[in-house]
Amino acid sequence: MTPAFADWMKSIQAGMEADMSAYLPAESVIPAKLHGAMRYALLGGGKRVRPLLVHAAGALTGADAQALSRAAAALEMIHAYSLVHDDMPCMDDDELRRGKPTVHVAYDEATALLVGDALQSQAFAVLAGVADLANAVPPARLLKMVRLLADAAGSAGMCGGQAIDLDSVGLSLTLEQLERMHQLKTGALLRASVVLGALAGKDLSDEELAALHDYSRAIGLAFQVVDDVLDATADSATLGKTAGKDAADNKPTYVSILGLEPSIALAEQLRRDAHAALLPFGDDALRLRELADLIVQRKA
Repeated sequence: MTPAFADWMKSIQAGMEADMSAYLPAESVIPAKLHGAMRYALLGGGKRVRPLLVHAAGALTGADAQALSRAAAALEMIHAYSLVHDDMPCMDDDELRRGKPTVHVAYDEATALLVGDALQSQAFAVLAGVADLANAVPPARLLKMVRLLADAAGSAGMCGGQAIDLDSVGLSLTLEQLERMHQLKTGALLRASVVLGALAGKDLSDEELAALHDYSRAIGLAFQVVDDVLDATADSATLGKTAGKDAADNKPTYVSILGLEPSIALAEQLRRDAHAALLPFGDDALRLRELADLIVQRKA
């Protein structure tokens, strides 16, 4: 990681923390418990990969900084809500997330359920607020962005992937079935991050959109492959969540289907695919290339 890239990341991450805090109700606002739990779930942790992708893609199209902030925050709210629900006893039943107790442990199950519901609603309220930015994003394109986020989060995206994941426990999936599940569960929001960031700026040609879709498909799969590798090789302190959970729950993973070394090789191939997809953008796609490297080479 170059110093310039590290500085850029820190700047985006710090800015997002401040922006997301401003986009949430204060803990003192009634209902205080719910608002405190929403802030607990969203703030103070996480790699912020989705916001980083939004800002990197927005750099390709000269997007307004505030429009990118709102798009990035909306995506991170959807992601955080999915983690809160994913950790609940009715799903993965986990007690550790981002190095601290999960929301249903820190608060209670009913509050965790409401936190997820409220963060999902808040995400769309925040994204719709782009309309308040004079001339930043034309109304027709903003409507396209809202629809894209809804599709990525719903049954044809993240929620659909989670449903398949829950139904697949104990089953022997083919590699194609596993890829389909993760293109929905993990990949949909990562793809949305790239496309939303780009749409916040100027219009893209069909060829440019296709290139961004190829890039985001590659990094979406790579992210999950690396997650599976880390779940099998890293400890809980490093990950900030319970290590070895997939194997303990008898879930199909890239490591269980391909083996450890082939999974590592697949992640590297996907990194190269992501770089190749960005060739039409030249040097303007530097940050997107660096993020592909980060996703594959991360240790947590």
